[in-house]
Amino acid sequence: MAPTTSTVLAPTSAQSEAVRLQLDPHPSRTTVLDGAWWPRSTDAMAELPRLVEALAGLRGEITHVLMNSAEWDAPHPRRAAVGSRVVRLGWFTSQPSGLITIMADFGNDRFDLFVVPPNATEASAEAALDAAADASDKRLTADLLTSIEHVR
Repeated sequence: MAPTTSTVLAPTSAQSEAVRLQLDPHPSRTTVLDGAWWPRSTDAMAELPRLVEALAGLRGEITHVLMNSAEWDAPHPRRAAVGSRVVRLGWFTSQPSGLITIMADFGNDRFDLFVVPPNATEASAEAALDAAADASDKRLTADLLTSIEHVR
């Protein structure tokens, strides 16, 4: 029986602004992924603040976000304002495709999230969100990426 997953939505009145994020409710360092995020675009500066706000407080204050630079639109700044805080950004070509790592200050904890491509079909995005938040699913981001169907 798969563990129950939860969808986290950032506090907002507009549904279009809701963060499409699904996390395993029982985080563990023994899982491959902690969940998945489905951004609406590849503009990291537009997308990251809502994600960081949605994750704020779950494992401490978010301090760093690590991403694959090839998957996000330029520019690639070193810092992003999130509310009244500043989060450091790391852009790496060595970061696996489809993975974003969010570091928190509390006990050096982190979130490893699968990034569902913005142009994914709703059905394949939902399946990927569920799979990435399921601790018993041991697929890596590369495997999940191959299962995604794209809107044409």
